[in-house]
Order: sequence, then C-alpha cells, then structure tokens
Amino acid sequence: MLDSCAYGKRITFVPRKAYKMSATCGLGLSVRSPVRMLIWIVSLCFVTTVSGAQSKTEFSNWLGQVKIEAAKLGIKQNIINSALDDVKPIKRVLKRDRNQSEFKLTLSRYLNRVVTEKNLKRGKLMAKRHKKTLEAVYKKYGVAPRVILAIWGIETRFGLVKAKLPLIPSIVTLAYDRRRSKYFRSQLFAVLKMLDRGYIDQDSLFGSWAGAMGQPQFMPSSYLHYAQDFDGDGRRDIWNNVPDVLASIANYLAKHGWRNNLIWGREVMLPISYKKQLPKPSRRAASGCRALTSQPKKLAEWQEIGVRRVNGNDLPKGKISAVLVRPDKNHGRVFLTYKNYRAIMSYNCAHLYGITVGIFSDQLGSK
Repeated sequence: MLDSCAYGKRITFVPRKAYKMSATCGLGLSVRSPVRMLIWIVSLCFVTTVSGAQSKTEFSNWLGQVKIEAAKLGIKQNIINSALDDVKPIKRVLKRDRNQSEFKLTLSRYLNRVVTEKNLKRGKLMAKRHKKTLEAVYKKYGVAPRVILAIWGIETRFGLVKAKLPLIPSIVTLAYDRRRSKYFRSQLFAVLKMLDRGYIDQDSLFGSWAGAMGQPQFMPSSYLHYAQDFDGDGRRDIWNNVPDVLASIANYLAKHGWRNNLIWGREVMLPISYKKQLPKPSRRAASGCRALTSQPKKLAEWQEIGVRRVNGNDLPKGKISAVLVRPDKNHGRVFLTYKNYRAIMSYNCAHLYGITVGIFSDQLGSK
C-alpha cells in the first residue's frame, strides 16, 4: 500500500509552478501547493486502505457463508476447514476468464493451433496404442473412437499437458466473482464433495484456471456425474488412468444424446441469394449454452434452399434435421450440424471448439 502512494520517495517542491505528481496515486492531478498535495495523498491513500479492508471483509463474510452451506450439505468440517481456511482469490484467474481463446480467435487460427501435424500424428499413435480399449468403450457407450481421441487431444494433448494451478483457489475466485457466481459456487461444493468422499486428496488437486480437471478436463460436477472406472480398479481416475479417461469422455457424450448412427456434421456451401437473407442464429447450441445456431430444418429443406456440400454435390438424403453453424459469424466457413454436435457443445459451449472437434475427429479417422 505504501508503494502505491510513493511513500519513502524524495519529492522536491517547486514553488509557484503547476506540475503533475506521480505521488498522487496515479491520478496525474495538477498540484500548486505542497500542503494541498499532501492532503490529496493522505485522502486518496485512506480511501484505498478502507476499500481494501472492505474488500477483504466482504470476501471473508462470503467465504463464511460458503462454509456454512457446505456443512449443511453434509460435508465434514475438517474437509471444509482444510480446503477453505487459507484460500484467497487469484487475480490472474479473472484475467484469463475475460480473455478465453474460444471467444477471441477465428476458426482458422484456432484450427491452426490444435489440428497440427504433430497432434494428428500423436492422435493416430494413441489410436493404435489403445485400440482394444477404444473398441471396448465404443461397444459400451456407442461413441466413435475418433471423436473421443479428438476431445482428449484438444483438452490435454492426449495427456501430455499437466495442470499446474491449485484447483480450489481458482474455483473460489470464480465463485466469488459476480459474472458466473452461481455456476462456480456449485462447482466449489462439488469439489468439496469429491474430497469428502475420498475420490482424491487435496494435495493432488490441480486443474486449469477455470477449475477443469484431469486429462479430459472435467469440471467437478461432471466428474461426480460422468467419470467412469472402466478398468474396475475401484477408482474413477481421470488423471492417470487412460481407460478411465476414454470411457469418461464417451460416457459424457452418450449421456448428452450422442447417437452412433450419425456423424457430427459437415462443411457446406450456401447460395449467394440465401446469404443475403440469412436469419440471425436464434437456437441454443446445447442446453444452457449461450452459443447459437439456426433453427433446425430437414436436409431436404436445406437442399431446396440451395445448400450443398463443399464439393458441390447434393446433401445426403434422409429425414435428418440439421442446423446451420457459422463459427466466424457473418464470414468464413459454414457447417450443417446434427444432434451429435449438441453433445459436443455440451462438453464445451463454443463453436470454435465444437467445429474443431468435428474436423479433428474426421482427420483422425481418415486413412
């Protein structure tokens, strides 16, 4: 606090000249009198100190309420105390929350980051290495191996990327922040339940800045609902156990409506006449998702409008509904997507992510 107000620095006063002092806490105020300047410094620093104290008090009160609610949910007091007693918000988590790449980049730049030759090579290697497991997972959950691999590859580069941030402070920060407080408060209680039930110990609990965990980057509530013990060792280990990782991804998609008789979608071309009168997206891409698509139409209806495959051929025949997705909004590539795309968007509600999973999976499945 002292540094922010320039205490301890030597200041030379020049009588009868107006000038700006950095000591005025960065406000750049013109100061004619040393006495007036000192009054400004004391006033500003007093306000800053009071504001900081109020902020700490507000957080402490909020955390106290969280602890009370956690106890009411049946979480043991020693777990609550151990997890929350010394926790503090992390500023860089909020900075990351306001600058997510899925909402900042173009599809082309996002694809170039993810669908690289290196990632494709490693993905196909993983497909061979875990072929039997992937086949068994497909048999149980009905999700194609290439789609599971695509999500695994995008989330953690097939397990190579390891989380570094302590999970609880990140989730606490986002739960205290007003933007998505309700959602992250529920995630905080979910992670406390994980600790309470012994699914993982606190010293091993690391994740992304947004609270995602393990190789499939599950949120705590997703872990509780969808994580699988596929090898039968008694643990749902999405951090180190590949069969559990692959089965958990597949189970998540299956529980969100994945159908093994459909693909995710395809790139298409729009007629120029339709581009000019294209309705604004108005349908949620998945339940609770803010990303929007067009209203659904049967493939025959899209065909009649003039929509075609990118090679100019007709759309497939069949009574299948599809929605139009334009990840770069009014520019760039256009896609018709099916119900399986909704399952992908349930995993991560961003069109750049959903389309990239689809394209990456197609390339991983190609010979």
